[in-house]
Amino acid sequence: MNYGCMLLIAAASLCIPTAVAQTPTRGFPQPPQSMDPQNQPQPAAKDPATPARRPDLAQAQREADTLARMAQTIPADMTKIREGMLPKDVIEKLKQIEKMSKHLRTQLNP
Repeated sequence: MNYGCMLLIAAASLCIPTAVAQTPTRGFPQPPQSMDPQNQPQPAAKDPATPARRPDLAQAQREADTLARMAQTIPADMTKIREGMLPKDVIEKLKQIEKMSKHLRTQLNP
């Protein structure tokens, strides 16, 4: 073998591993990020000039007490419904209970 042929083989053997290493791996594609808020990565630290929103616990306690008082009247309303009488405010009362509970939940879970 002559010197030129050996040089060509040596150069080719040096180029092959780098060409193979640059080929992309074949496999499954990456799935998209989760839409579930619990699985989202935490955002970077907030701007210190913006204070974190803290719930007003006294207001939350007042709303919880009001919610409990309203909920205690529902069994009596259901008894009247079984007797054939529909109290006129029972639907509005249930909507108000739902609205208050949602507000209380969002206030306590930022």
